[in-house]
This record gives sequence, structure tokens and C-alpha cells, in this order.
Amino acid sequence: MSGAVTVSEDEALRLVVSLHRLLRSLRRAGGPLNIPPTQLIVISQLIEFGPLRIGEIAERVPCSQPTATTSVASLESGGYVYREPDPTDGRAIRVLVTDAGREVLQSVAHSEAAILVERLRLLPDEDVVTVLAADPVLRALTRE
Repeated sequence: MSGAVTVSEDEALRLVVSLHRLLRSLRRAGGPLNIPPTQLIVISQLIEFGPLRIGEIAERVPCSQPTATTSVASLESGGYVYREPDPTDGRAIRVLVTDAGREVLQSVAHSEAAILVERLRLLPDEDVVTVLAADPVLRALTRE
């Protein structure tokens, strides 16, 4: 880690706003979404980390425990997740993703990626290279 480059809070804020705007515009351009973004995050966390308890979901999303409970209930009614007793603690319930949950997340991601490809084609080549080079850095920033 270098630490030699100074980043102002204003610069960081502009980047955060730009990233939010980009993601929101990709979601909108992908058409109507039947699953709210929080529920998509729940599905992605279950895919990445496997079965989780409601409290763990709330921690990872992050959201309140009531929001996690509501999200899981909606996802369960849609057939995207199911609940089962935790094998290590019979009093607890854990949530698992279904094949339909995996498919819906993959569909949304592919739709947004296709739109991003269209937008990248409008940029000069050097800008495309810069954006694509940011991927490993952005991934590193998502690790806690």
C-alpha cells in the first residue's frame, strides 16, 4: 500500500455518486425489475456464502433484521429462496437460494452487462481500457 496519493472526501463522494448513478441507470435500462435491489443482494450473498441465518443476512446486506426478514419472506414466496432448520442449532433457521434465485440474479446481471457493453462502445478506446482496468481495483475495495 502506497498511501502517497491523497484523496479528498469530495473526490471520494463524486466517485460514490457516479457509481450509484451508473448502477441505477443500468437497472432502469434493463427494464422493469420484479425484485428490489435489496433482495438481489440477499440472493447474491446466499450464492457467495451459502446458507445464512436471517441475522447473518442482515449483517452482510447490510440492513435491519426486520428488513432481512421481509426480504427473505418475499423471496421465499417467489420461489427464489427457502428456509430449513440449521443443522448445528435446531432452534435456528437458515436461508438457502433456489435454482430460480440463481437464474433471476444471473438474468439481471447479464441484462445490465449487455447494456454496459453498449455504453462502453460509445466511449473512446482509451476510456474503455481505463474502465476495464478498474475492475480488479473495485473488487479489492469490496473486500472488508
